Amino acid sequence: TIRYEALQSEAGKMLLRRSGRAPDDISSVVLVENNRSYIKSEAVLKIMEYIDLPFPQIAFLLQFMPLFVRDFVYDNVANNRYTVFGRSESCEI
Repeated sequence: TIRYEALQSEAGKMLLRRSGRAPDDISSVVLVENNRSYIKSEAVLKIMEYIDLPFPQIAFLLQFMPLFVRDFVYDNVANNRYTVFGRSESCEI
């Protein structure tokens, strides 16, 4: 089960603190799993493992790409997310 929290919420800030991150650090998606936190591309790959086919297989293949390359791609998509995905007035999750 994945539980979604906005990082700006009190629950999100608590998760950030508990995982050793600054409570105001909203620069990346964060996944906390078994008291370990994952950020950027590592978090995305871990989340993909929970989603239906073919995402777990894609995540498996992408893990062989060097972390600095994956994070470079993550940063570029994150910085251009409105161009890539469009803008929404409300969260669709």
